[in-house]
Amino acid sequence: MSPAETAARAFRRGDPVVVGGLPVRAVETAGEDGTTLLITCERATALKLGNQRAAADALSSGAAVALVGPFTAVAARDIADPTRDLAEPLKGPFRTILVARPEAAAAALRLAKIAGLLPAVFVDDIDAGLAVSAAEVAAFDRAPTLHIVGRARLPVSTGDGELIAFRSDGGGPEHLALLLGRPALDVPVLTRLHSSCLTGDILGSLRCDCGPQLHAAMAQLAAAGGVLLYLQQEGRGIGLVNKLRAYELQDQGFDTLDANERLGFAADERDFRLAAAMLRALGVGAVRLLTNNPGKVAALETAGVQVTERVALAVGAGTDNAAYLETKRARAGHLF
Repeated sequence: MSPAETAARAFRRGDPVVVGGLPVRAVETAGEDGTTLLITCERATALKLGNQRAAADALSSGAAVALVGPFTAVAARDIADPTRDLAEPLKGPFRTILVARPEAAAAALRLAKIAGLLPAVFVDDIDAGLAVSAAEVAAFDRAPTLHIVGRARLPVSTGDGELIAFRSDGGGPEHLALLLGRPALDVPVLTRLHSSCLTGDILGSLRCDCGPQLHAAMAQLAAAGGVLLYLQQEGRGIGLVNKLRAYELQDQGFDTLDANERLGFAADERDFRLAAAMLRALGVGAVRLLTNNPGKVAALETAGVQVTERVALAVGAGTDNAAYLETKRARAGHLF
């Protein structure tokens, strides 16, 4: 387990961690009050803190914003969690200060994201037995080196397949490749990059088109001979719990991209370098990419995988996901 993963697990338990010399606790799991609160620039923008000098300087550089307390643990969670904004609208007034260790502050917020928590932390004078450097947190995000750690025949509804598991040296979850229809890997092979979606893939959610896309892709891949890469990047990389929070915000009127940003994340936190590393490990250098998302095409090509053709995948549209699909078309550039 990498140092960042070890520290992230401590955050999830509610334990303090010293990140780059900065003693911090994750707000979401903190059981005690705190004095100074670090939040992301996205969350500070949502709270309209840009009129304060320290906040404005941080927002202009995309850095963490520091709020001066004291804060109760409950009040801090209300500040960190935008799904609470309607229930607890009268937050503040806040005083912002310059962050003394901006690199460490950014690493602490990134560590909360790695833990699947809201990106908000208390900074206190606390005793912490666990320490992690900003460089060790940054190492979690470097271009991954993936290794095949297991493979087995897997008959599925569309035919015989082979399931291959990959693990990264830098830590994180295992990712999967499913080879269907005996694909030839030395020519541009039909390939689908599919980010995990428990709600759509497993539970049949109608809020997205993920489930229908997954099953339609598997049928096409089996017929042509192709590769499905199943990437453990739930909710565009923000994790399952935060995806559910994003759903709450969508029900309040925010679109899928604004909801992620209001939570303090980027609109899309996924890393498709993972897919490129998996393809290289399989001996694939060129693909015909089964996608409506030109961003995936650009990401693979940037990572050194040639995309000879984009193959459309137009399934899963319905009444419940009409606004979601329109957001993908109008704001994310998806081609339907």
